[in-house]
Amino acid sequence: MTQPDEKVRLDKWLWAARFYKTRAVAKQMIDGGKVHYNGQRTKCSRHVEVGATLTIRQGFDEKEIVVVELSDRRGGAPDAQKLYRETDASIRKREENAAQRKAMGSGLNPRNRPNKKERRQIISFKDSERGIFDK
Repeated sequence: MTQPDEKVRLDKWLWAARFYKTRAVAKQMIDGGKVHYNGQRTKCSRHVEVGATLTIRQGFDEKEIVVVELSDRRGGAPDAQKLYRETDASIRKREENAAQRKAMGSGLNPRNRPNKKERRQIISFKDSERGIFDK
């Protein structure tokens, strides 16, 4: 953890808190508008303050966190979780969204390729369509 008078850049803090694998990815996400600092878009050079609210969009989820501690060093996952606290509303919202996605079924994550049986069915279907239109 850093001293109270030290300043930590936003991209470095996000990397240390293990939201992103590298600082370069953290910078891309900040520049792309996926990270908001106190409700506003920001630059990656912004200095993080204790008590600030960050909104981070990752995949389907959007997390709202409050900065608890500052650090510019990447440690283990238990140490990284001590740097922030996710709000209760954010946790509830993520759980509701996950339940909705689960209820919708596997439509959001289809397999990339059909298996052998499905491939034969597709070929059979295409051949049957050709027969209809050739007459």
